[in-house]
Amino acid sequence: MIMLHGTQIRLRALEPEDLEFLYRMENDFSVWEISNTQTPYSKWVLRQYLENAHQDIYEAKQLRLAVVSIDQDRLVGLIDLFDFDFKNSRAGVGILLEESSRGKGLGAEVLTLLIDYAFSHLQLHQLYANISISNEASTKLFTKFGFQKIGIKKDWNKINGQFVDEVLFQLIHNS
Repeated sequence: MIMLHGTQIRLRALEPEDLEFLYRMENDFSVWEISNTQTPYSKWVLRQYLENAHQDIYEAKQLRLAVVSIDQDRLVGLIDLFDFDFKNSRAGVGILLEESSRGKGLGAEVLTLLIDYAFSHLQLHQLYANISISNEASTKLFTKFGFQKIGIKKDWNKINGQFVDEVLFQLIHNS
């Protein structure tokens, strides 16, 4: 699909050969606080997930896409539409790039492609993102694209024994 192709990256469906990347990313303890992961994932569980990744977003209520670097033709991250709500035309957005791919403008390109896809192809009315109050890079990225802070969930997540706030950002499509 041309709409999922940018200058630095392209988005594609997950493939069985993505297992090792998925295993590494899902079991990276440093991002567990972002993904609310509590326990490691086995390769068996992730293989089962990949076998069912073909499910339609309307069925699974989620769409996870691989972020592929065009110049290296290498998987560098994942992006999700989650909590897909067809009736209310909304979904949550989550982006995870491997550490070596951060700070290079890839997140902005990924978000550009996903917003366009969500609003033009899926015809969603709104997207939202839940971002830890201390995640300045994500806050800067999402606000750059017009996401507005609509609320703070006080003491929402417990990280390293401390409760931290989470900010809810929302982007409404003006059609």
